[in-house]
Amino acid sequence: MNRILKFLTYLIAVVYFVVDVVFMAVAKPVSDWIARHVMLRRLRAWIRSLPPYSSLALFSVPVIILEPVKPVAAYLAATGQILGSALTLIVGELLKLVERLFRLTRDKLMKIPAFAWAHGKFRQVKAWLEATAAWKTMRALSRAARDYVAHLRPRFRGLTEGGSSHGA
Repeated sequence: MNRILKFLTYLIAVVYFVVDVVFMAVAKPVSDWIARHVMLRRLRAWIRSLPPYSSLALFSVPVIILEPVKPVAAYLAATGQILGSALTLIVGELLKLVERLFRLTRDKLMKIPAFAWAHGKFRQVKAWLEATAAWKTMRALSRAARDYVAHLRPRFRGLTEGGSSHGA
């Protein structure tokens, strides 16, 4: 039983980091562009001005709607619907506003005792998970993969611009 649990932990960590590396490469530039957009500056200011329970309501909407995207995408992949799975995951990750909303409303949300308690428990579970050998291994592999891809980028750019990275 312990071996099965360990295997499942590694498998979950692998899936998490692969999804994170692949889709953050796409989602981060889009998210950054959206964050710089002039209209959204006013929206961020309005969000910051909300009282605690209004902030909680606003924060809850994307959590409730978009958090189930990853398990749904995993189910679709497991049933052989790879394209549907990929599209579900891409759209969900691009639309996910949870982290950005949390950063904007964190101080207000922490004024709500139940939310602060739940967030503390979430942080404890996250800290426990990040302390596992599986998590540390996958984190190291993820960093190595990211470094390798960064190392290949100049070569790829040279090839796409008509040049050669081999000096020929």
